[in-house]
Amino acid sequence: MDKRSYINHAKAWECIEDHEAARETPFVRHARTLAQQTQLPVCSAAVGGLLNTYETLTRASSVIVIGTGSLVETAQLVEGLHGEGKLTAVDSSVQGGAQVRMLLKSMEDDTRTTLRMVSAQPGVYLQRLNGADYDLIVVCGDASNYEPAYEQAPRLLKHGGTIVFTDALAMASPQAKGGLTNPADRSAKAVMMRGLLDRIEEDERFVTALTPAGTGLLIAGYR
Repeated sequence: MDKRSYINHAKAWECIEDHEAARETPFVRHARTLAQQTQLPVCSAAVGGLLNTYETLTRASSVIVIGTGSLVETAQLVEGLHGEGKLTAVDSSVQGGAQVRMLLKSMEDDTRTTLRMVSAQPGVYLQRLNGADYDLIVVCGDASNYEPAYEQAPRLLKHGGTIVFTDALAMASPQAKGGLTNPADRSAKAVMMRGLLDRIEEDERFVTALTPAGTGLLIAGYR
């Protein structure tokens, strides 16, 4: 692409982001403000909107969100359940876990959705969950969240279920130097995502697509 094409793509991304941010509900905006105030990662508005819509379209009723203070993603997924089903949030960070727990508690009286917050390492906790019991797994945050989620996904997901990895280009971490767009970026998440992307695309149990929402969204459907 020439320089003008790059500029147009950047403008398109900004336009979409502004559009989706303006459509966020008060609960999602509250989650975004809380994340900003506590200096936790804040996901793209377009990613949050896409997660909500995808959850609704697939009629997911049993959801796991694995993150590091992933407040906006959690809020969008709670709303995408439309007062039904169950959501389990897994967070190994002290600050992030506390804020997610506070966010879910603020919603308890306004929804029939079963909400559960677990402070644990994904690699330890996920193996305790019932198999073939989940429609959707969303993975965010630290690099250490991604591999355990992928390893457990075939056991946890129902056939036809989906695992979604946010920040698939590994551009959002403080250590990033361009993520997967820069072959010289050897930060922990960039190295991990290069390997994970290859593994999951070669895994015949999944059908995958890498999309440009936010800093990349890797969607993998369990056959």
